[in-house]
Amino acid sequence: MGNRARMTDRTHRWIAAMRAQDYAAAWAISDEALAQRDAASRDDPALPYHLRWVWDGRDYRGKHCLVRCYHGLGDTIQFARFLPLLAERTASLRVEADPRLLPLIDAVVSKAGGSGIGLIPFDPARPAAPSDCDIEITELDFALRATPADARLPYLSVSQALLPRGTVGLCYGAGAWDSGRCVPPDLLAPVCSLAPCLTLMPEPTALDVLNPAGCPFDMETTAALTAATDLVITADTMIAHLAGAMGKPTWLLLKAEPDWRWPVGSHRTPWYPSMHIYAQSAPGDWAGVLAQVWHDLAALRFRTAER
Repeated sequence: MGNRARMTDRTHRWIAAMRAQDYAAAWAISDEALAQRDAASRDDPALPYHLRWVWDGRDYRGKHCLVRCYHGLGDTIQFARFLPLLAERTASLRVEADPRLLPLIDAVVSKAGGSGIGLIPFDPARPAAPSDCDIEITELDFALRATPADARLPYLSVSQALLPRGTVGLCYGAGAWDSGRCVPPDLLAPVCSLAPCLTLMPEPTALDVLNPAGCPFDMETTAALTAATDLVITADTMIAHLAGAMGKPTWLLLKAEPDWRWPVGSHRTPWYPSMHIYAQSAPGDWAGVLAQVWHDLAALRFRTAER
């Protein structure tokens, strides 16, 4: 078996282990991969940031540690739950992240009762100098041997905006890099007839929502609006992680072949207990997904009205 084939096989085994919540098996596979890496390729500046590996397996206990956030906004929010655990084990901890996320990372640490974590705005042109031990944020579960159950949920709390009671937050876009995650916005129109709705997309919309001009691409504003909703219905994007981190009831709309972090054939995920998954039964079948969402929301509204 060639090197590329071995890497592909390893990736498939790791994904299967993570979806099965067999974290010990996933970590063993990650240990295997780490042992075979060339140390000279660590944090390789020739690679795009999101393709780099950072933690080389060194001990972080009692050391000055730097967490680098090289992946997307959603990835950072998902794995920020482990920052308080790392802070307990290090002499000091700094987090280098997208400047837009720093207030939310501070809120995660504060909610956990932590303090003293340094926050560094990430400038891709001038990354922070290495520390005693550097770890990329999506490597934290592996480095800490921590599972979703090891973090207190919800782990993010922010001040709420003022919204009408029963408001449903909607997010249909997931970025151009994976258009398969994006939901045609017109399929959400029937949802808007059932409840007051708010778009969490940073663009104008023709949907019947409270804010047709869109949601500002400002994380604190987006978080405050998300926190004020009663339910969030979202594509697989940063909004899903933001709502899940807050413990908001969240209905996640998934393509038929979802990302590694979401289970296949289950409506629940250990990453966010308040989340319910609606996955396509066949590639491209968003109409079927939204029909079920409309049915369940109508039933939920009926039950609520009865009380």
